[in-house]
Amino acid sequence: MKKMTTLVAAAFTAAAIFLGTNANAQSTPKTALRFGIGAEALLPTGNLKNASNFGLGITPRLQYGVADDVALTLTSGFYNYFGKELSGSPSVKVPSYQMIPLKLGIKAFVSQNVYVSGEVGAGFETRNYYGKNTKLLASPGIGWANQSWDLGARYENFSGQNNSFGTVGLRVAYGFGL
Repeated sequence: MKKMTTLVAAAFTAAAIFLGTNANAQSTPKTALRFGIGAEALLPTGNLKNASNFGLGITPRLQYGVADDVALTLTSGFYNYFGKELSGSPSVKVPSYQMIPLKLGIKAFVSQNVYVSGEVGAGFETRNYYGKNTKLLASPGIGWANQSWDLGARYENFSGQNNSFGTVGLRVAYGFGL
């Protein structure tokens, strides 16, 4: 819990620094098409925490402005949760858990540069010690964006095959208009 609190505090601190140093208008005017590529730090929750302490992801995102303060998003990419070593006699190395997410979402700017978001979609497991399955993904989030940068924090729930777990994610992305 302490790690999650530290991660969320770091995300809010970074957002405050960006808000205090840059006062550009939000980055998705109506009918604008944007593309961004992001790097993600992922902190597992639930029973995924038993197999991994940390994950990394890369997520390209296509964004289309439907109003000056609302955009639709399509996000995909790759998540890798590094397997951890379980103590015991003998110790056991848990294999990495990997997933390809595919999500549709909405991003609504509530003030200049600050947004709330929601995404739903599917996660396709590519490597898992339980077999390759598909999970339902749902993730609310908050963030800050300007013309080039997007910093967001979210909780993402993975559910399916009588199993539910999640991740706290911090995404830093660079984007540009198409």
